[in-house]
Amino acid sequence: MAAATVLPAPVDTKRNWTPIITAPAVSSVGNDAFDPARHLSFKEVPKVYTMKDIGLPEDTGISPVAVSEPFPLFTEEAVMRMRQEVLSPEVLGNCQYSSNLAQCQLRGFANKYAPFVYDVWKSPEVLAIVSKVAGIDLVTEMDFEIGHINISVKSEAEKQEELQAFNERAEYEADEGIAGCPWEDDKPIVDWHTDSYPFVCVTMLSDCTTMIGGETALRTGTGEIMKVRGPQMGCAVVLQGRYIEHQALRALGTAERISMVTSFRPRCPTVRDDTVLTTVRPISNLLELYNQFSEYRLEILEERIRQQLKELREANSAGRKVATRKLKAFFEEQEKFLAHMNREMVDDEQVIRGNIDDSHLLRKNPVAVETTVKQAEAKSKKRPRRF
Repeated sequence: MAAATVLPAPVDTKRNWTPIITAPAVSSVGNDAFDPARHLSFKEVPKVYTMKDIGLPEDTGISPVAVSEPFPLFTEEAVMRMRQEVLSPEVLGNCQYSSNLAQCQLRGFANKYAPFVYDVWKSPEVLAIVSKVAGIDLVTEMDFEIGHINISVKSEAEKQEELQAFNERAEYEADEGIAGCPWEDDKPIVDWHTDSYPFVCVTMLSDCTTMIGGETALRTGTGEIMKVRGPQMGCAVVLQGRYIEHQALRALGTAERISMVTSFRPRCPTVRDDTVLTTVRPISNLLELYNQFSEYRLEILEERIRQQLKELREANSAGRKVATRKLKAFFEEQEKFLAHMNREMVDDEQVIRGNIDDSHLLRKNPVAVETTVKQAEAKSKKRPRRF
């Protein structure tokens, strides 16, 4: 008799504590609708690093752009409005999740409890900015993924204790002439992962002026680790996270780190959509997630069929022969598209709450793996590159 498969125990996705943060009062930030002229601080496209720059093939993703440097996106007033909605009792009470990758996340709240946040990311102006930085025309992935929040909080005593430990370690390493593994790698806010969606825009909602660390670490095509400077409050970073392994590093010197992550996919229906649900199924309301995933994917399929039917009719009207091979290739592509959807929609009873396996991680070539292992074993004295 075959042994029964033992599934991992589910991670408790509902936390029984409240972040050590006071949400701004409504009277202090107003209650006006999103106004691009008033709430956006974007000035110019920031410096970007390409897939080639980080050692990946240029055609790895859907755009040559890998990641941007932080750039101003929202005014302080806009940030306060978003914090007001994100930290509301309704959101904290109904939309809080936890997993083995991240301890506190807020998801699926924008279209229910956060009209300002929802309007921000649906606005043509913000979509145009993100698309310009990403190098491809994008739209929000789906409503459930608008304004995903990662939270790391600590008390004032915990903050001071960490700073003291950091300073003591820095003094010891200076005295000994060594520089071991960075302290911020020990307990990342979000561990190594690839995103489920092609692009993300990460926006900082906390005051980071006294923060030490808090960068995003990227694993390059050669297995090296590169660090992207973390954004300040109201600033953002655009990352093609579906194709790049990354993690959010721990921060010191601040009682909180609240970042907002909104996911994007290509607007054009003929551009490939590599969306997976690997890292989001265990931390989602599956009814909403699967409904929205199915809806937008079927809309893509509908538009592709509409375009193919138009070409077929035009060819018939012009008396041209049917391009059989091209038509069959189209059918095969759509079969793969539907099969992919079917694989991603795992039966509800098979989804383990809060438990995200490592199938989302990229499989490195043997040389890169060996390099990474050797670096870890030797605890290389060379600090990771920082952008």
